[in-house]
Amino acid sequence: MIEKQMIDEYLNKIICGDCLETMRKMPSNSIDLVVTSPPYNLKNSTGNGMKSCTTSGKWAGAALQNGYTHHDDCMPHEEYVEWQRNCLAEMFRLIKDHGAIFYNHKWRVQDGLLQDRQDIVTGLPVRQIIIWRRKGGINFNPGYFLPTYEVIYLIAKPNFKLAPKANAYGDVWEFTQEIKNGHPAPFPVALIDRIIESTNARTILDPFMGSGTTAIVAMGLKRDYIGIDLSPEYCEMAEKRIDKNKKQSELLKFKIPTLFEQQI
Repeated sequence: MIEKQMIDEYLNKIICGDCLETMRKMPSNSIDLVVTSPPYNLKNSTGNGMKSCTTSGKWAGAALQNGYTHHDDCMPHEEYVEWQRNCLAEMFRLIKDHGAIFYNHKWRVQDGLLQDRQDIVTGLPVRQIIIWRRKGGINFNPGYFLPTYEVIYLIAKPNFKLAPKANAYGDVWEFTQEIKNGHPAPFPVALIDRIIESTNARTILDPFMGSGTTAIVAMGLKRDYIGIDLSPEYCEMAEKRIDKNKKQSELLKFKIPTLFEQQI
């Protein structure tokens, strides 16, 4: 029996560790919103999807080609599906009755057939699929067109509602993918801002925090965050971005006196 800890112990912190183990220690019905994107298991691919062969253009040397630290992203498919379903079960346990999970993933072709991740989300209350259209990308396979979108599964509990007027957004969003980031697959800040600002959530969890974008956006919108990541490198990266963001916020508060004020 895992002893549950108070949610206040986690607020506005980056926890370096296994997300399943960490979430299992957190109390049920304690989170308003989960925003996350797990590793996609891309190295377990028949489509050659992670070959480091891009030597020119804007994707040359992109961290995505080298994969993640502390996670090889090459699990047997059934094991990967079980892991992700267990993670989603914990996220769903944690969110309140008015809470929701924005679960970003990527469809791909595997063994010549579309792998649409239904084996992961089946049985969960998926309310909507949002298409996040990216500008550009990498395609090493001549058997199909360049994939230019990812999908966000909106998995919601019964009382979840959007913030006023947010329902005017369509369900196809276009944001430029970040490539000048040390993390292999960073969220665009604008994408996370759209999600969080579209809700009334006060406490936001990202169990695959990566470089800390969810925390940065939550801070900017005056919300609390909880970040979890297995990699010490990414946790350090996130902490540095958070510290930098705090310093920039403090600078904006500092008012340089005018010449008239200096003379008084």
